[in-house]
Amino acid sequence: MKRIVAVALSLVMAISLVAGIGADVFAAEKTVINFAAQGDSTPATQAVIDAFNASQEEYEAVWVDMTNDSGAMRTQLINSLKAGSDEYDVISMDVVWAGEFAAAGYIAALDGFMRDNDLSIRDYNQGSMSAGKYDGKQFALPFFPDLGVLYVRKDIVSEDELAMLESGEYTWADVLDLAVQYKGEAETVDGFVYQSKQYEGLVCNFNEFSDNWRDIAGGLEAMKNLQDAGAAPENILVYTEGETANSFIKGDSVFARNWPYQWGAIASEGEITQDQVAIAPLPMGGTVGGWLLGVNANSSNQDGALALISFITGPEGQKIMSMEGGYLPGFNAVLEDEEVIESNLLLSMPGFLNALETTISRPVAEDYAAVSDELQQAVHGYLAGDTELEDAVAAVEEALAKAEPFEYADEEE
Repeated sequence: MKRIVAVALSLVMAISLVAGIGADVFAAEKTVINFAAQGDSTPATQAVIDAFNASQEEYEAVWVDMTNDSGAMRTQLINSLKAGSDEYDVISMDVVWAGEFAAAGYIAALDGFMRDNDLSIRDYNQGSMSAGKYDGKQFALPFFPDLGVLYVRKDIVSEDELAMLESGEYTWADVLDLAVQYKGEAETVDGFVYQSKQYEGLVCNFNEFSDNWRDIAGGLEAMKNLQDAGAAPENILVYTEGETANSFIKGDSVFARNWPYQWGAIASEGEITQDQVAIAPLPMGGTVGGWLLGVNANSSNQDGALALISFITGPEGQKIMSMEGGYLPGFNAVLEDEEVIESNLLLSMPGFLNALETTISRPVAEDYAAVSDELQQAVHGYLAGDTELEDAVAAVEEALAKAEPFEYADEEE
């Protein structure tokens, strides 16, 4: 009898061991989805990956932590993608890379995925979607957007003027008038500061001044008028984001065009306070920055890659990115989530919300770097007085001819 019991116990233990091994094997057989994304100083990226994995029985996402040097990251990605490698399934891209990657066939079109899931371009940040569109197809969805906005000294301008600015219903001529009118108030020395050095920031700014390239001559003249009227600093042609932020947070300027990070800089480094500042949309929309997600066209796990992109760019993933990292949501419905709003003061500001609705994309091009260089030279040459207006317009148009034709919001679905 004892022998029978011993044998029975041995069988039970053996079955339990096999069952345990089987469970481990099943867990190990999850299809791995490699996600190539830049380093994150916040918990957000790891949190969104963990949440995806917890929701899955079939796939397991693994974060391939890339360098935060965007140039080095782009080179690393291109070397892999150009070789036809499937080492990355989902890739994070700076908004200006999408056209290049799509033209080279590195990333897969997402139109079918969007149709199958009843998704519209209007579900996402407008400028981000434009940046991810190439040859009439959508190749990327927003990971997290960034955007140009107008910072306003609300303790200086009138309530009516502030309401006008926050609505976005104003022009660059209005900015010029207000900058001239209020320059010198409350110990300021400049009316309006922005980015006008010959670098990528100038392309972003001129994109905004030219109404997303609809009015090239008007944009050039608007920027030149700010200089000639003394509304901007005399050395505005060397201003980058750094000089702009430094001027505004020290209380030296009434208005500033910059990115949302400047809001935090006011709190941490400013000689003025956030209570003195409001944020408004730029007159014709703010240039979109930030990052997009795409699927490696050579991924051997296309369905898993789409599942990961769907989660991260959808409502649950975007809420996690916003709550855990302070990132702006690229999925518009998340902007109405009360917890998200409570976690980010910017999202309770009417002017900032209006700005999020009017983002615009830079040119989408197979060789964006070359197009950007030509645009910088043309615009800066005119602003510096080295080029006539008609010649600068022609040079800008020639550069834009090498990019995708613009599809404006009122022309899309």
